[in-house]
Amino acid sequence: MIIRDAALDVVCGVKSALPAGEMPQIAFAGKSNVGKSSLINRLLGRKSLARTSSQPGKTQTINFYAVNKAFHIVDLPGYGYARASMKERMAWASMIERYLHNAKQLRAVFALVDIRHEPGENDKTMIRWVRESGYRPVIIATKLDKIKRSQTAKQISLIRRALEADDETIVIPFSAQTGQGKEEIWDLIEKILGGANE
Repeated sequence: MIIRDAALDVVCGVKSALPAGEMPQIAFAGKSNVGKSSLINRLLGRKSLARTSSQPGKTQTINFYAVNKAFHIVDLPGYGYARASMKERMAWASMIERYLHNAKQLRAVFALVDIRHEPGENDKTMIRWVRESGYRPVIIATKLDKIKRSQTAKQISLIRRALEADDETIVIPFSAQTGQGKEEIWDLIEKILGGANE
């Protein structure tokens, strides 16, 4: 994928209407500290387009990034931040569920989990929402550079079991530091979009 243009296009809050345009959407979901913004920045070749924060849970909006003026990469609010109030958590959950059920141009959901740990209840809930919304999630196991290469297969098996992923579910190990997994993600996005990125 050659990135000719990438920019923040639309920001949706709790009560905002979802964008009504025709551009297809690829969504990314994950816990607030899983490295979602870093992944998006790495994919788009930008250092700080998606805002990263030393304080997890700061993203409280759905951010739509227009890529090549052809499709949107959608950054969903990070979930599972322990210090967030119950009201905040419920608002984020409501936003994510509303998006999954109502986004007419959504083509695929990439669900991020930390390769170092067994997915938690929040991750399982997200995967369930994605499936109930009619999508087969693509799982991205982030922070690959934080484990030894010899541990990768074991951790991927652990993630598959915890998320009840069948053999057809794609799991991509990824490192925002080294870029490993980036081309595999782009190849899959291009396949999903067909000619939308031309």
